[in-house]
Amino acid sequence: MPAKLARPRCAGAFRALLACCALGLAGCGVLPRNPVPPDLVAEATIPGMPEVRAWAGQRSPAMERDLIASFTQESPDEFPIQRDGTVRYASLALSGGGSNGAFGAGFLKGWTETGRRPVFKIVTGVSTGALMAPFAFIGPPYDEPLRELYTTTGSGQIFAPLSILQQLIVGESLADTGPLATLIARHVDDVLMARVANAHLRGRRLYVGTADLDSQRFVVWNMGLIATSGNPRALELFRKVMLASASIPIAFPPVFFEVEAGGRRHDEMHVDGGVGARVFMTGGMFRHSIVQERGGQGVGREDFFVVHNGQLGPVAAPTPRSLRGIGMRVLESAAKSAIIGDLFRIYAVSLREEAGYNWVTIPEGVDLGGEEIFDPAVMSQLYDVGYRTALQGPVWITGPPGLRD
Repeated sequence: MPAKLARPRCAGAFRALLACCALGLAGCGVLPRNPVPPDLVAEATIPGMPEVRAWAGQRSPAMERDLIASFTQESPDEFPIQRDGTVRYASLALSGGGSNGAFGAGFLKGWTETGRRPVFKIVTGVSTGALMAPFAFIGPPYDEPLRELYTTTGSGQIFAPLSILQQLIVGESLADTGPLATLIARHVDDVLMARVANAHLRGRRLYVGTADLDSQRFVVWNMGLIATSGNPRALELFRKVMLASASIPIAFPPVFFEVEAGGRRHDEMHVDGGVGARVFMTGGMFRHSIVQERGGQGVGREDFFVVHNGQLGPVAAPTPRSLRGIGMRVLESAAKSAIIGDLFRIYAVSLREEAGYNWVTIPEGVDLGGEEIFDPAVMSQLYDVGYRTALQGPVWITGPPGLRD
C-alpha cells in the first residue's frame, strides 16, 4: 500500500490505471456502502476503542494525554538522564515507497550493526513504511523478519490482478489485496502485538497514517494503544490499519473501518496513507512542548530521523506523447514534490523545537527497475544498498532538499 532512475515500483498498477482512464472513467456501477453522514464525520469513533486515532493537523486531547502518560512509563535504561539533566529522544519516520522499502529494511539492519541505533521514543510509518514500522518499533530482534519480508516477497504475495473490463463496469480497484492481507496476518501475530504493547507500556509510541477519503483527512493511529486495549478485535484492527496504509488507491481496494457516529454504525473508506503524507513525524496531533517538558517530568530534547524509501533527484528523459507516457511522468514528478514538501515540513518543526534533523535516501545511481513490481532479486539488491549505507556511519543529510550540507 521513484546510473538510471527507473519507473516507480508501482508503475505496473498505475499504467493499468491509466489504461482504464483511456478507455473511459464513466463506470456505470456503484458498490453499496453505509458512509458516515458528513455532519457526523467529526464524532466518528472505533467501537470499543474511541481514542486510538486522531486527525492530523489539529491537536488531539486524547493523543496529548497519552503522550504525557508515556513519560511516567519510561525506563531510565532506555531513556537515561544526561549529565546536563536532559533526556534525549530519538524519533524515526519511515516513508512510503512500495518495494523500495527493502532499502529501509536493510538500513535498519546496518544501523543496528553499527551499535549506534537508538531506542526510539516515537516511530511513524506510511504505506510501505507502515508495514515496516512495527518491526522497527520493537527493535533489532525483528531485523531478520523484516529482511525476510522485503527480500523474499514477490508481486503474487501482494496482489492478484482483476479483470479491467469488469472493474470498469462495477468495481473499486484493479487488483485484489487478499494476498497482502494474508502476508500481514502471517507476520503480525499475537506475539508481535504483545511486544508492541510492552514497548507502549514502557513509554514508547507507534503511529501509522492512513487517508480517510470521506473526510479527506490524514488519520494517525496510535498502534500501541490498540495493542494495549484488551479489546478482542484489537489484532484485527491493528492488521487492518497496516493494510489500509499500504492500499494504493484504485490500484488496490480501499479498506473499510466500522465506526460509530450519532448512535449508529457506519463505515469509513481508507486508502494509502501516502495520499495524505509521504512521511510524517507528529502529524500536528500534540504540542511539542509536551516532549520538551517531558510531560512535567523535566527537560527533553528531540532528534528526528527520516528514512526515505525512494530517490529524489530529477532525471531528464523524453516524455512519450501519449496518455500513459504523460500520466506516468506526472505521477513520478508529483511523488517527488510531495516527499520534498514533507521533508521541509519536518525540518520546519525541527527548527522551531531545536531538534536534531537527519534523513537518508536511496543513493542516486541505484537502478530501481525490475521485471515485476515486487521483484525479490531487485529488493535484495536494495536491501544490500541500505545495509551498506548504514554501515558507513550512517551518514545523514542534515538539511532539507536543496539546502543540504
